[in-house]
Amino acid sequence: MCVSRYRLLLTPVQEAGLLEHCGHARFVWNLAVEQQSWWTPRRGPAPGFAVQCRQLTEARAAFEWLRGGSVTVQQQALKDFAKAMANFFAGTHRRPTWRKAGRHEGFRIVAVKPGDVRRLSRRTGEVKIAKVGWVRFRWSRPVPGGVKSFRVTRDRAGRWHVAFAAIPDPIPAPGNGAAVGVDRGLTVSAALSNGELLHAPGLTDREGQRLLRLQRRLARAKKGSNRRARIKTAIARLKARESDRRRDWVEKTTTRLAAEFDLIAVEDLNVRGMTRSAKGTIDVPGVNVAQKAGLNRGILANGWSALVRRLEHEAPGRVIEVDPRHTSQTCHACGHRAPDNRESQAVFRCAACGHAANADVNAANNIRDTAVGRTVAARGGTPLGGPMNREPQPDPLSA
Repeated sequence: MCVSRYRLLLTPVQEAGLLEHCGHARFVWNLAVEQQSWWTPRRGPAPGFAVQCRQLTEARAAFEWLRGGSVTVQQQALKDFAKAMANFFAGTHRRPTWRKAGRHEGFRIVAVKPGDVRRLSRRTGEVKIAKVGWVRFRWSRPVPGGVKSFRVTRDRAGRWHVAFAAIPDPIPAPGNGAAVGVDRGLTVSAALSNGELLHAPGLTDREGQRLLRLQRRLARAKKGSNRRARIKTAIARLKARESDRRRDWVEKTTTRLAAEFDLIAVEDLNVRGMTRSAKGTIDVPGVNVAQKAGLNRGILANGWSALVRRLEHEAPGRVIEVDPRHTSQTCHACGHRAPDNRESQAVFRCAACGHAANADVNAANNIRDTAVGRTVAARGGTPLGGPMNREPQPDPLSA
């Protein structure tokens, strides 16, 4: 499932209506969270979606401010919560938590008719939203066909977006039998086995300095003041700019990899576990919390999860995850494995054969060879589609 997101162009009246929908959806969601936390095995099972819908009907009859909103928006908040709880019990997601104003602003509209989304001009379209009417958005690319639902969100920078969910058409394999290994890192966002070193874009030096100044001003601002709110908005805009650049880089990188290679090998990493906070609890406090927080920020800034997720969308069945253990310590030339082989973050020099290469590229080659060996074994010794691209890589240390 892929999401196509478009920037909304709102009038003040429309923005007020969307904020009201967000408030209703967040209120209903938080009530469902409270119900789920109150019920225990001794008290009985928590109410399901059908029971909560009947309770919502009673609440709308009792409270005029809730009745003035869209029942579709409010019921979909309950449906989203039911799905979130199902994912939690399945072990794929965490337990749903509270939603906070200003941070979780959004709602979903379902049962979209073909005429509810239309194009007005080359750069403008509009979508019909209950209780608000026709809302314009930037037609930056074609809207997916057969849209059944969409989600409206507001980020911390104050930008409104509409997102249409659709199953994207996969990029066809080139059929050249080429395979590539991808090693994700902090200094180098993605190192390819063909020697390419890819870096996810972030803020410029000037923008980074401005962000630091804003964060210092935020620390001195009084809580609840208008000045603090303005500073938080300015910080959110810089963060949104960084996030947009990273998302654009992920899209372009994954599209190119899917179009150029038949097989793409990546490390099987538990990014969610790797980026979990180390602060611990009051009874058992964590150690090296600040260092771990910096590591977490570095991992998230390089888009590790987004890169693999989009590869799986654009090249389904052609992405293979391999065990990452010892890939950075094993020599690609002779297979010798030792911690001393990796002299530094960027330098790999085999203690047995003397092979020298970029450490990340050497790891990417090991990742590719593992995936290719697995694929050949699964095909009964038949190559993926032809001879693999195994050109010798230049020695980066010989220059």
